[in-house]
Amino acid sequence: MEHAFWTDSKTWVAIAFIVFFVLFGRRLWAALADMLDNRAKLVRAELEEAARLRREAEEMLREARLRRDRALDEAQQMIAGAQAEAERLAVAAAQEADAAARRREQMAIDRIAAAEKAAVDEVRLAAAELATQAARQVIAEGLSADQDAQLIDHSIRQLPAALTARAA
Repeated sequence: MEHAFWTDSKTWVAIAFIVFFVLFGRRLWAALADMLDNRAKLVRAELEEAARLRREAEEMLREARLRRDRALDEAQQMIAGAQAEAERLAVAAAQEADAAARRREQMAIDRIAAAEKAAVDEVRLAAAELATQAARQVIAEGLSADQDAQLIDHSIRQLPAALTARAA
């Protein structure tokens, strides 16, 4: 049996395998360990890079939120300013409209006063002309006191007709 053990090819394969691992096992183990160590370093570096990128992304997110909040505040301030300006302009427009209405009203009052003055002046002028005509007639005819009174009454009655004729 002993003899069969050394003559068996399986025995020699096993011995060769053991010798191979004894001679080259350390080198293979070192190469495998180096490969695994390098792979672990690469994974650690990638994890560190991912963590760094995450921190940067979180910082960028915080900054973006801060900028958004600032922009919202600024927009609200602009809206409030625009509303205040619109209210100011509305008040100014109302005041200007009121002032324009008062100016137009004053102009109308001034025109009415001028028309009244012109009418009064016309009445005075017409009365003066009638009085002048009456005086001419009185002087020309040399009338008595009763006739003078009748003539003055008659002239006063004709005054509205004379004013109407002048207005036309």
